Amino acid sequence: MLQTFSSTDAVELATLERGGFIESRHSGSAVVLGPDGSVRASHGSPDAAVLPRSSLKPLQAVGILTAGAPLQGEQLGLSTASHSGTDRHIEVVRDILGAAGLTEDALACPATLAGDPATRERMVRDLEAKAAVRHNCSGKHAGMLAACVASGWATDGYLDVDHPLQVHLRDVVERLTGEKVRASVTDGCGAPVHAMSLTALARGVQRVGTAAERSPFALHRHAAAVREAVRSHPWTIAGPGWPDTVVGERLGLFSKLGAEGVQVMVASDGTTVALKVLDGSQRAATAVALRLLRIAGALPEEAESDALAHLDLAVYGGGAVVGAIRPSPALG
Repeated sequence: MLQTFSSTDAVELATLERGGFIESRHSGSAVVLGPDGSVRASHGSPDAAVLPRSSLKPLQAVGILTAGAPLQGEQLGLSTASHSGTDRHIEVVRDILGAAGLTEDALACPATLAGDPATRERMVRDLEAKAAVRHNCSGKHAGMLAACVASGWATDGYLDVDHPLQVHLRDVVERLTGEKVRASVTDGCGAPVHAMSLTALARGVQRVGTAAERSPFALHRHAAAVREAVRSHPWTIAGPGWPDTVVGERLGLFSKLGAEGVQVMVASDGTTVALKVLDGSQRAATAVALRLLRIAGALPEEAESDALAHLDLAVYGGGAVVGAIRPSPALG
């Protein structure tokens, strides 16, 4: 049986306080890497296997580039995204597909409504059908399809774990993380997602977050291109008011949430956090990552406070704020 971390390995990461009463606690594991890649802090069991979910996308985006997809700027940012499905997002996804000579019909991710509340409300009001291009992973899928066209691989079956594209992406993930994947399963969007330790995930994301744009190594140049695309266009990675976009816009950090409570974040000096909330809740993940960066000395307290003020962390009672979701004092 693959070793995954359990409640006996986890530590308290965050609490929900209502009127001075601790109503809920979120436990999990986390690791903090210093700028030199050394483990600065360890909480819980960061060497047990987790599924990175969408936190893997930055590494997959590097693989998409190395497979020849001609993406840059907003298109590259969208290939890394868990976007909110606004019209602005899907216009870029359609541009990626169109440049590859493909249409939305090539997308194999599920058809959904937009995640953005205003866009979703408009779709419902106008009886607009669910569409694969509105799926939060459609940018990644469009990038994968563009890579298939560039490399001469079949677009049919591009999500199969043994498809040449997925074999290539798995190899790039292993090169970036320095660890063989421990298992490969199907993500919510239908693409393969690979189990690894939080420490390996942190190392891979740190390489993206710190890669040199003029490196003599193509892999590192591609990694730097992914980072700069997201930092230059933070709206692409998520959407208006969504945590990764808030952190990118306000602090310039490279941040990526994954489903089931996974979060990675890289500070400007290269300090990197990877964490997993055991119960799968995402509501505290960004706040915990910010706190861990501050504790590590990579983020000023005022910067953390500014970002937290723009995240959805308030607890309400009768329409008034009566508490908040907060990182656990046990973190330091």
